[in-house]
Amino acid sequence: MDDVTNRLIVTKRLILMTALAVLGVTAIFGVTLLFNQRLMISHLAFSCGIIGGFVSMQQRLKNIGQEELRLLAQSWFQIVLVPIFGGVFAVVLYCMFLSGIVAGDLFPKFSMPTAPKTGPDATFMQAILTQTYPLTGADLAKFLFWSFVAGFSERFVLRFVDSAASSANPEKLTDDAPAIDGDAPQQHQQAPNASRYGAPIPLNPGQN
Repeated sequence: MDDVTNRLIVTKRLILMTALAVLGVTAIFGVTLLFNQRLMISHLAFSCGIIGGFVSMQQRLKNIGQEELRLLAQSWFQIVLVPIFGGVFAVVLYCMFLSGIVAGDLFPKFSMPTAPKTGPDATFMQAILTQTYPLTGADLAKFLFWSFVAGFSERFVLRFVDSAASSANPEKLTDDAPAIDGDAPQQHQQAPNASRYGAPIPLNPGQN
């Protein structure tokens, strides 16, 4: 088969898989809202990441080589793999938002349940998963946008992960210094506006 035929096959499969992903997410949301009256934000992040991954693959079709295009046309697994990674990266970015590793005016803020006075328990852990929501409507929009970006461009999340991991330098740790307070090694490239691992990584519109 020629390149045009292969691109057409891959495009049709991408459209089909995207439609199935949207239908699956809608079904999950409908069931959880109808029976449990809850919406897990982590599921929403994963879904947006998957859709971003599908869109990214479609955008890259015109630039990939013949061998890779032939592989995509012959294998459903290869088409699904990249969007699944996009969903995983979106969940990782969501965890970085909640932890404060990534923070700033461009990123969403969340409302989380408060731990009971007796200390965290199983009920509290379940509440974190089911009762954590964006703080405002604008934060919800930011969350959806960045979840899509995480799936569309996996390098975006990997830069934050690399910056956070490289900042925790075990060679500089002492008994008096916590692990999260290590300086980043010089040989690692940090993400833009990245700070120490224990502090937020701000990214404001006015910064270069």
